[in-house]
Amino acid sequence: MVEFVHLHVHSEYSLLDGMCRIEELPKRAKELGMKAIALTDHGVMFGAVSFFQACQKEGIKPIIGCELYVAPRSRLQKESGIDDRYSHLILLAKNNIGYQNLIKLVSLSFTEGYYYKPRIDLEILEQYSEGLIALSACLAGSINQAILSDNIEKAKEIALWFKKVFKDDYYLELQNNGLSKQVLVNQKLIALSKELDIPLVATNDAHYLKQEDSYNHEILLCIQTGKKMTDEDRMRFETDEFYVKTPEEMADYFSNVPEAIENTVKIADKCNFEFEFGVTKLPNYDVPPEFETHSAYFKKLCDDGIKERYGETPSKEILDRAEYEFSIIEKMGYVDYYLIVWDFIHYAKSVGIAVGPRTWFWCRFNTCLCNRYNRYRSY
Repeated sequence: MVEFVHLHVHSEYSLLDGMCRIEELPKRAKELGMKAIALTDHGVMFGAVSFFQACQKEGIKPIIGCELYVAPRSRLQKESGIDDRYSHLILLAKNNIGYQNLIKLVSLSFTEGYYYKPRIDLEILEQYSEGLIALSACLAGSINQAILSDNIEKAKEIALWFKKVFKDDYYLELQNNGLSKQVLVNQKLIALSKELDIPLVATNDAHYLKQEDSYNHEILLCIQTGKKMTDEDRMRFETDEFYVKTPEEMADYFSNVPEAIENTVKIADKCNFEFEFGVTKLPNYDVPPEFETHSAYFKKLCDDGIKERYGETPSKEILDRAEYEFSIIEKMGYVDYYLIVWDFIHYAKSVGIAVGPRTWFWCRFNTCLCNRYNRYRSY
């Protein structure tokens, strides 16, 4: 039996482009006898948690990744006709550090690099490369674009830069999609692999689950681009090969470079990131130095608020209620959460920013949830 792992896969979170349903991906991988599968949506990681959970349910190893857009120059440069010509890059998280770096890159691509698409650049890629595996991506990858422009020296320069940054975790990506350009690129990549000592990996850039889904995928692209199926100039994939292929199909096509198939399994073995569920994770709130604990500072704010609203001698009912709610919040581990929410509401009011009732509602709603939780625990 052939061992193979799909490392370049798009779900419905590749908006109006990917058509693989999250819950169906691990089921298909299991059906085809694969032990793992990756998720690499375009520019986003919205499906990461649900994908991880779906894979766990099916006993399939999840590999969290993303296909990022790389700016041709700096992510901060946004000149029409130049900086909208981004390239693609696949990144996979090996471990927790890799995952943290991946989400950092994706966040920066939106907050700093957004121009038509959320973009990173080589500067931050080098800065946040630890714990990540990089694949050279599809025909839109920078190396492949250089090859198609007949600039082999440029392709070598790019490949060597990635090898320097990612070392043994950089791979030249071969694909089996039936495109004539891809056949040419594959030949050049195999030659570059030998010359530069960079390993190969086989992927299929899966956008839909099965081959018969290709027609529905064309409809999806029409929705994305505002076209009709009858439009001759509409965007379309030139073949129906962009699906989750069987290990046998992939191995048969790449029989001349079996190491490209073997490396998919090696990469899957390298990737061992797991989400930790059931643990509350909140940012640390820095309290004034005169308070030994966060709870002490929170209690001080509560006491001040009670006096402000009910005077210096509030009733026993008010004090008992405040003490009860404070104890529930402390027991649930939400002290820092309330301090953080208080902090931005306090700041907003101090600089004249209106704070609507919805913010107050969510704070109050969470208190009610804490109370309800406490009652359930007593049964």
